[in-house]
Amino acid sequence: MRKILIIIILIHSGILSAQSFDFQFDHFAIVVDDVDKSADFYKNILKLKEIPHPDRKPGFRWFVVSGNSQIHLIQKEFTPFEKNKSMHLCLATQDLDGIISHLRANNIPFSDWEGKANTVRLRSDGVKQIYIQDPDEYWIEINTAKHD
Repeated sequence: MRKILIIIILIHSGILSAQSFDFQFDHFAIVVDDVDKSADFYKNILKLKEIPHPDRKPGFRWFVVSGNSQIHLIQKEFTPFEKNKSMHLCLATQDLDGIISHLRANNIPFSDWEGKANTVRLRSDGVKQIYIQDPDEYWIEINTAKHD
C-alpha cells in the first residue's frame, strides 16, 4: 500500500509524468556573404516584412515570417559548405500559383524536389511544393501545407 501511495504522489507531482516545454518557433539564422543582397531577396522576392535589429548593428537584417517567427540574416566570414537540399527552410502559403507567377516575373528559377525546372511536386499527403535558392544558395521549400 505504501508503494502505491508513493507512486501516486510521484505521478501527481510530475516527476514521473511527461514533460512539455511548450516550445514556439522563434527564428532561423543564416550566415550570408552580402547581407544587403540577401535582404533584398527576402524582402522583395519572398515579400517578408523587415524589422529592425534591436541593437541596430551593421551586418544584421531581420525579417518576420509569421507572428513572432523570424529569419535573421547575419553577414560574417565563415567556412563555405555545400548547401544540400535536404537542409532547407520551408515556407507555407495557400497562394502557390501567385508565388510562382512572382518568381517567374523576377526570373527566379524553381524546381521540384528532383530538380526538374518549373515543376510543382504533389506530395503523397496532397501538399504541393517547389524549391528555390536564395542568393547564398540556401534551399527554400515553398509548399501549400495548412497550419492551424
